[in-house]
Amino acid sequence: MCSVHDTVEFEKRGIPATVVITQAFRAAAAFQFRGRGMPGHGYVEVPHPISNLGREQVRALALRCADEVARQLTEADQTK
Repeated sequence: MCSVHDTVEFEKRGIPATVVITQAFRAAAAFQFRGRGMPGHGYVEVPHPISNLGREQVRALALRCADEVARQLTEADQTK
């Protein structure tokens, strides 16, 4: 999960970061965050799968999770 690794690297540099994952990758994300020294780091979870969604469905999904992404990026503590 490169996106988790990127999130950790940004956070280590003092840059707020989060990652959007599908439900199927919940355990993998938690495992990766723990292994990279950031257990409990926040992430935004969306339904799985998304590869079959059309453009407008993806847009609607992005709009539904935008507030949560913004909240996580502006909080001082990213742990869930």
